Amino acid sequence: MSKESKRREALLYHSKPTPGKIAVVPTKKYATQRDLSLAYSPGVAEPCLEIEKNPSNAYKYTTKGNLVAVISNGTAVLGLGNIGPLASKPVMEGKGLLFKIFADIDVFDIEVDTENIEEFIQTVKLISPTFGGINLEDIKAPEAFEIERRLKEELDIPVMHDDQHGTAIISAAALLNALEIINKKIENVKIVVSGAGAAAISCTRLYQTFGANAKNIVMLDSKGVIRSDRESLSSQKAEFATDRKIDTLDEAMIEADVFIGLSKADIVTPEMLKVMAKDPIVFAMANPNPEIPYQLAVDTRDDIIMATGRSDHPNQVNNVLGFPFIFRGALDVRATKINEEMKRAAVLALAKLAKEPVPEQVNVAYSETKLSFGKDYIIPKPFDPRLIAVVPPAVARAAMESGVAKKSITNWEAYEDELRARLGSDNKIVRLMHSRAKLDPKRVVFAEADELAVLKAAQIVYEEGIAEPILLGRKKVIEALMKEIEFDADVTIIDPKSDEEESRKDKYAELYWKQRKRRGITLLSAKKLLRERNYFAAMMVNVGDADALISGYSRSYPTVVKPILELIGLDKGVTRIATTNLLMTQRGPLFLSDTSININPDSKDLATIANMTATTVKMFGLEPVIAMISFSNFGSSKDPSANKVREAVLYLHKFYPNLMVDGELQTDFALNNEMLQERFPFSKLAGKKVNTLIFPNLDSANITYKLLKELNKAENIGPIMMGLKKPAHILQMDASVDEIVNMAAIAVIDAQKKQKREQLSNSLN
Repeated sequence: MSKESKRREALLYHSKPTPGKIAVVPTKKYATQRDLSLAYSPGVAEPCLEIEKNPSNAYKYTTKGNLVAVISNGTAVLGLGNIGPLASKPVMEGKGLLFKIFADIDVFDIEVDTENIEEFIQTVKLISPTFGGINLEDIKAPEAFEIERRLKEELDIPVMHDDQHGTAIISAAALLNALEIINKKIENVKIVVSGAGAAAISCTRLYQTFGANAKNIVMLDSKGVIRSDRESLSSQKAEFATDRKIDTLDEAMIEADVFIGLSKADIVTPEMLKVMAKDPIVFAMANPNPEIPYQLAVDTRDDIIMATGRSDHPNQVNNVLGFPFIFRGALDVRATKINEEMKRAAVLALAKLAKEPVPEQVNVAYSETKLSFGKDYIIPKPFDPRLIAVVPPAVARAAMESGVAKKSITNWEAYEDELRARLGSDNKIVRLMHSRAKLDPKRVVFAEADELAVLKAAQIVYEEGIAEPILLGRKKVIEALMKEIEFDADVTIIDPKSDEEESRKDKYAELYWKQRKRRGITLLSAKKLLRERNYFAAMMVNVGDADALISGYSRSYPTVVKPILELIGLDKGVTRIATTNLLMTQRGPLFLSDTSININPDSKDLATIANMTATTVKMFGLEPVIAMISFSNFGSSKDPSANKVREAVLYLHKFYPNLMVDGELQTDFALNNEMLQERFPFSKLAGKKVNTLIFPNLDSANITYKLLKELNKAENIGPIMMGLKKPAHILQMDASVDEIVNMAAIAVIDAQKKQKREQLSNSLN
């Protein structure tokens, strides 16, 4: 994709379907006149009077306790510099989005049109009653230091300049763990800090609170080493000036134990790494490109512990590990500030979490058998679902112990449960899925690549590194569309009907004929069928010319299923295929089966579908909790439809006792924990959060998932095909580009899984 095309795509993302990235959503009923009279006049007067009596009641009756202001004057926006407050607004909205999806914190972004320190401070002070916390963002140094200091002193709500403290907290956790691995003491190590901006200074200060010796620290700015004999040093730089008679980074790196990079790309050379001490620690955190490329660094020193700000290498120092959870903890105890004790608590919580066993969901996301504490895993991954239940409690506890909390938490277990429940509004499944696919991309055939939406999806998966697309269809049409969307990559284009594919068609046809010659297929009819793209694509996967296929965008489901079943067939030990759809709901990810294949499955079929779905759920790193759905609850009806569900459950309980499954259950009982616990405490699902629904027939499953998708605008992934020998997935007709991209990622993960299974089988044989 050209630079101009990427520019247009970015602009389109921010402008459509609704300008911006955040919105205000009502949290109360508003359907009736009575509702509105309570929401506004006259009912609203009552909470107003209560707050007048006691200002702390604002936390009880308003959004204040879960509302953070992201405030900037646009003087230091990302790598764009001083672009002004209005131009900074997209970045502030983006920060608001991260607050919401990682910690369920609501945000108003505020852009202040002044570079005057006093005006900025007064503005924030005047609007502060609205908010429970203030996140300062993208304010240039040295003004940022003074603004934060003053606001922390003069306001009674938590204030943090994330550019200063975010990187400091995450990198400090990483540094403590790295030092532990190599058995060095922080007070003894020599540290080189490249950069003297807000982040670098905050990092260095925080390291000192953990024991780093000021005499062992050398800081550099654009002019070289910051020495005590340099004239016109700011107070911040003077704090870290060295008495050593050195001027350059080359000199500073000699026998250094630690390099902290918060400057610019490619300033560190292999030669510099070679003169560092034994077991060097290098945090090259310049974005988007680090001070030295990751691979070059690890190739230069095999004893190095390396971290960057990038997601495509181990040990990503990412601020999202910090700020959402720090504010979450501060808000939940109504902290008056974010102090050093709270920041230290966040550091220690992150450092400790990296040493604990990693959940399967995280291993799955990074395609690891088992991530474990070591040189390539010194800080938690941003996708780790444990973060929200670990960091906020640590921060909240530190706030209480240091005397800045206005509210106390006594039941910490209940608080952690409450925090976990907040994750339902952020389903990281899609990000996890794409991340996993990118680790080992596979060849995916797009059987309808002459359709614009399919081709656009193929372009995205190529540019994002999710898959290597193979484009099937009318070659001239594909090439014209590629030109139109500026898809200029060198990818394989195949027209099954073209003369140039004749030899391959003949080869495929002969293989197909040998498979089906006793089922009415002649060699001539095989040759005719192989001109049809779905037969051709399936055969490509069958013979290993591709790893997976995607089809179904423009054709009915049954017509696409037929060639896939004929050519690819069922997996070993599988008696039938089925599909599941994954919906991203407000309560979290929800799997629904069977949504596309089995019209009226019997009890054995339902048990098989449940088992296959459980395997698919585990593929996403989740533990399946399955409700077998009916119009009946536990024998309340003797109707044959309810009976078959009951029999399926009995079969599963007998032969798969470790599977968390129960029924028959009505859908509301399955999804409402409290109702289920109260009415049916004997159920295996009592006290559990159901994430999988198995429906009694195709009607109910298909109607339900499409209803949820359209009415609730739930993001849909699927139908995910289960039970095939090779990866092949069939789209719903007219699937969106995003849905096709997600299905391509599923196809890649499916191929990865089947390849690993095959390799394991071969090694055992």
